[in-house]
Amino acid sequence: MVKFVELDPAVGIRDQLASSVEGPLTLANVFHVAEADVDALLAAWEDDANYFKSQPGFISTQLHRGIAGSTTFLNCAIWENIEAFRAAFNNPVFHSKLGNYPESAATSPHLFQRLTVKNLCVA
Repeated sequence: MVKFVELDPAVGIRDQLASSVEGPLTLANVFHVAEADVDALLAAWEDDANYFKSQPGFISTQLHRGIAGSTTFLNCAIWENIEAFRAAFNNPVFHSKLGNYPESAATSPHLFQRLTVKNLCVA
């Protein structure tokens, strides 16, 4: 079973799930895994991604791997709103899939909103 490690020790994923926020969200989820378990992590992530893809409010996902032999992965997924992500994340089907991850896997999911920064970023 994957271990959850908060990305922000002051505000965890459960705190974020309890919030009410407008508009689209980005889930950034960092995974760490032992080299021997990379294939098992990828298989478990693909199974999760296919589940999330079938859920209302899911927009897209992209998995990244650290370079130079890194076994750190970053998933960026876009959701229409907090309600859609909350429903998918809290679904028992998703929780049953967590057992598919290798013992060495740790994950740090965190939700973000795009910001507007004048002349740089448009929300």
